[in-house]
Amino acid sequence: MTEPNSYSAAGVDTEAGDRAVELMKSAVSATHGPDILGGVGGFAGLMDASFLKDFRRPILATSTDGVGTKVAIAQALDIHHTIGHDLVGMVVDDIVVVGAKPLFMTDYIACGKVVPERIADIVRGIAEACALTGTALVGGETAEHPGLLGEHDYDVAGAAVGAVEADEMLGADKVEPGDVVIAMASSGLHSNGYSLVRHILANRQLAFDQTVPEFDRVLGLELLEPTRLYTTPLLDSIDEHPGAIHALSHVTGGGIAANLARVLPTGVWVDLDRSTWSPSHVFRVLSEWAGDSLESTEGTWNLGIGMLAVVSHDAASTLTREWTAAGIDSWVVGHISDREHSLDGYVTGAKGVDGGAVRLVGTYAD
Repeated sequence: MTEPNSYSAAGVDTEAGDRAVELMKSAVSATHGPDILGGVGGFAGLMDASFLKDFRRPILATSTDGVGTKVAIAQALDIHHTIGHDLVGMVVDDIVVVGAKPLFMTDYIACGKVVPERIADIVRGIAEACALTGTALVGGETAEHPGLLGEHDYDVAGAAVGAVEADEMLGADKVEPGDVVIAMASSGLHSNGYSLVRHILANRQLAFDQTVPEFDRVLGLELLEPTRLYTTPLLDSIDEHPGAIHALSHVTGGGIAANLARVLPTGVWVDLDRSTWSPSHVFRVLSEWAGDSLESTEGTWNLGIGMLAVVSHDAASTLTREWTAAGIDSWVVGHISDREHSLDGYVTGAKGVDGGAVRLVGTYAD
């Protein structure tokens, strides 16, 4: 008998999509303030932007990103609520780098089959992280792609918009010789370098649901540790200490030196002192399993630093104390200099940006 020509016969379950929306609706709505119009389910997310009239010169900032192959671990363990925190961290913490306050975010989930509970778990995680960063989750899309993705496969991406006064934007133009570079600790791998992680585990024939003596919990749970969110403490400090923070660098793909170089002006130099911190245990174990040094992974993993702040010398000790008190270990890792060096060992830009010269020096603390 010929199979009927219908959407469901082709593998797309629109009713499952509707059930997923019902399951996630309350979590999404909880991120909405009075400026958000229309609720959940519209063709477009709406925000009343009347408040921008109070800006002298409002600049909109936008960012988009995904979580990368970290989703493979979530799928293997059938744990999906933490991925949302990773997505918001990757997207919203890029916006705060220019000093912008995030306004709203949308998400996109592509999957082989809509399992309402799984989709709702992902979106609940996104909504929780949006609430923690003061960002409204105003909409999204779940797309079922049978035949392109496996039944249990999915990928996530998101985009966000923020706003900042033009003369209050952070960036290379505000950085000066004598400024201090503060490192803000990561919570682990965050959402970068997981292709290398998976390669290392495959070579050692290790499974994500396996228990290994190096960790106190299942290996996959160690690797799923959610990305730390920096937006709220950074925005609080920007408000409380006007002009004290000159530039921020979100340490994501490309590692520590390359990401810092992107937010520095050409003609300045900084040596980041490895001896000021000890990379987290997860990085040491993975490097040992790979048979590589920690130094060889500096262009791939954050090695314990999730955000770098370039601040005025006078404010450095205050900001370091405040961020540490807020639950993010922070420390001075370097100083900006205009004394010219040989470029040997320095990174001078990335992602098409010509920036300052940055290198890591010394030996990591035990």
